[in-house]
Amino acid sequence: MVENDGCKSCLTALRVLRVSLIDELEGRIDSLLDILVSREVFTRDDREEVLCQSGPRARVRTVLDILTCKGEEAAKIFLSISSHQKEAETHSQEGDTDHPQSVEYNKVKQKHKDVLARRSESMLFYNTRHGEKIFFSEHYVNLLLADGHQGLEIKRHEVLTFGQKRLSLQQKSAVQRKIAPAKLFSSANGSRPVKKVLVSGVAGIGKTILVQKMLFDFGGNRDHLGFDFIVHMTFRDLNLIDKPTNFRELVLRKNKHLAKELDNILANDNKLLIILDGFDEFRHYRSCDVDSFVTEPDEDAEVVDVFGSLMQGELLPNASVMLTSRPAAINYIPVGCVDRFVLIAGFSLTEVQDFFLRYFQDSATADRMFAVVSANELMLTLCYIPAFCYIVCCILKESKDLCGESPKTMTDIYVQYLVAMLRSHTQARAETFRREQGAGTVQPLSDIVLKLGHLAFQKLMEHQTLFYANDRDVAVLAGCSLVSTFLDRTVAQEPGCTEEVYSFAHLTVQEFFAAVYCAVTDHPLPDALQHSAGDGSSNGHLDLFNRFLSGILSERNANLLSRQVGLSCHRDKVDNYRERIIRELTTHCESGAHILNHLHCLFEQQDPSLALAVQPKTLQVNVSDETLSQMDYNAIKYFLNLTKGIITELDLTGTGVDCDALRGIQPLLLRCNRLWLGENNLDMNTVQVIADVLQVSESITHLGLGWSNIGDDELLAISSAIRVKKILQELWMEGNRVSYKGLLSLSDLTPNPLKKVVAIWNDLTDTDPESFCTQESITVSFTDDEMWAAWGKWVFKRCEVSSNEKLVTVLHKVCNISVHCLEAQWAKTFYKELAQLIKHRIECCTEDDMRKKLNKFDQLLNY
Repeated sequence: MVENDGCKSCLTALRVLRVSLIDELEGRIDSLLDILVSREVFTRDDREEVLCQSGPRARVRTVLDILTCKGEEAAKIFLSISSHQKEAETHSQEGDTDHPQSVEYNKVKQKHKDVLARRSESMLFYNTRHGEKIFFSEHYVNLLLADGHQGLEIKRHEVLTFGQKRLSLQQKSAVQRKIAPAKLFSSANGSRPVKKVLVSGVAGIGKTILVQKMLFDFGGNRDHLGFDFIVHMTFRDLNLIDKPTNFRELVLRKNKHLAKELDNILANDNKLLIILDGFDEFRHYRSCDVDSFVTEPDEDAEVVDVFGSLMQGELLPNASVMLTSRPAAINYIPVGCVDRFVLIAGFSLTEVQDFFLRYFQDSATADRMFAVVSANELMLTLCYIPAFCYIVCCILKESKDLCGESPKTMTDIYVQYLVAMLRSHTQARAETFRREQGAGTVQPLSDIVLKLGHLAFQKLMEHQTLFYANDRDVAVLAGCSLVSTFLDRTVAQEPGCTEEVYSFAHLTVQEFFAAVYCAVTDHPLPDALQHSAGDGSSNGHLDLFNRFLSGILSERNANLLSRQVGLSCHRDKVDNYRERIIRELTTHCESGAHILNHLHCLFEQQDPSLALAVQPKTLQVNVSDETLSQMDYNAIKYFLNLTKGIITELDLTGTGVDCDALRGIQPLLLRCNRLWLGENNLDMNTVQVIADVLQVSESITHLGLGWSNIGDDELLAISSAIRVKKILQELWMEGNRVSYKGLLSLSDLTPNPLKKVVAIWNDLTDTDPESFCTQESITVSFTDDEMWAAWGKWVFKRCEVSSNEKLVTVLHKVCNISVHCLEAQWAKTFYKELAQLIKHRIECCTEDDMRKKLNKFDQLLNY
């Protein structure tokens, strides 16, 4: 590529270089076109116009014509992409000039690319049938990748935390920049090479699709040309190895065509990329921080030692490694091993539309279906996760006349998904079914669904997502053609034998089938609707299962399953479940216990009479310490909009609330007596929403803003709002940035209406406390009275139900107390109980890093 000088425009360069560009680009125009679309230089219509041309040279000419019409900026981007592509190709061809590769090496290199191209050319959707071939190039939709380390705390079910994490990603876009798959191993600042990359994302977000994209691009000479070879392994395959092995054997298991040149490939490891997919499924994932290393590719060891040595650079130290995992497992990867953390954030709205177009293969149909989804907030939210997007498309395609109203809940969507897949299955296999019926071998669909449900339920209770062919619950499904609709099968090869591994198409599909089984059989209901976090180890394992169970036991979904699948819920079980929801919601509202999962179960029922039957003496709604998604707010609003009167307490502590979230529930805030918003990062816009509530509300008497990062300006906005109605009696704002100067804005509000202002742990250094004339109602230090005893009980209660990660966060705040305060009786009691809780958590903790953190506080409190 001829470089442009500063005085020559890019459009001029296109005209001058037109003939040479046609010659140069004809061999790689398709890959170049894909990049132009991904960079949004070309639209999908532009791409179709180019692909309609016969022959690569004609396509290059059309691309150049379109670029001329698009202008200078488009031409500039095109020339940059083309130049980069050529440099990568030249670099790949030249290789290491000191060690030129043999003709045989290059032949094997091309053969390997051909093999990868063939393996990755088809996209396997969850219910792809025999004979169907869906080309990857026609259905792949761009995924949003971003630099950045995801938090390790698992507060709740992976899939349900996604919405808020996506929001956080967008808010921090200045820090977490977008990254293209081709740039994963490119150093952002050139300071040090990127050799080990960890790609993290929730279930169904597209981790395996990203891997397929990389193999597809490499096999077609589109991207990743700095590598000579890419070796792909899955942890599902590695789980089948139960004897010592070595890295050479691992490579050759599915790549025997590399055998002749494998010595050269491994010797030239700086040109080798190893992709390991699904670390969270590795049965040894808790034991990867090995101290027994393998240093040679031929050295036999346990598979976990081979993997650990590879990650820690003891084995093939110059090789590049990409690891994919769900967030739940990444804290078991030794932190020092990873050079770059990448988060897959799924689809943007544009990509959702693109997915619809590629799925329905007709723009008019795709637009109509997208309009249906856009009108349904829940379905649109789910579509940001590619696996959900596919499920929603299946429902829309197969179930147009299935139900009179569009889905409102998660269970609605999955029930319709089940019925749609059964309908699709029976239609596609009508002839097979007739033959099976004639032979008397066909099983009723309801029996097959129950067997799948039993498998799902048993394995969910055992925390298992992978099942082997020799498992009894799997064996009973043998010979059933329907199984492939809902289960993925992986055939893992061993010397002299093969092993089949099964999993449900998606984690949520397993949870749904488990709930169906529990609802329609005599199996007793789970003991509780809500998980216990008493030992800090729970991560909401059964949350979504319980929500599905509630939705299936609702009248409308029970009727649909009975009518379409032949499965009926027992009336007694339905009645008992409804009674329990009412009883437990009433108890939790009166006690102030954590209630979010109960609200979701109520929402799944979609029966207003249930909410109206909840008649607590006091309405206390505690959803604290959960990062709330839009679906969570929907459940909260559904319940509170059906109740009447005053909300005694609404606890949104540590929920990640922001301006938009508070605006969305502002009518509910006006009904609150006590509103707790601490441990959220409240900027001025969010504080202004709180101020708007204070200016109008006739109810709010207590407001908590502790550890919310507010300063004097935010406090001034709050104090001005309090003066309007003069209703607020207590303001808690410990652990902020307020100065004595800021506290002056409250001086005329104390002691009436403000009887209590708590401002400990603030920036109170701008004035000598002795000279600051304060009212007794403003507390800036600890005292020995009942107020602090009650505060200690509240904090301890939160610590008891917190995960270990959250507990450590709270301990950092509440252990910041001067020695003289420990002489107070409330403090002695509080810290004694806290020390006992920490000891219990240490005994139960299985993670070394977390145990070390807890030990520090144990030593501090027992000093």
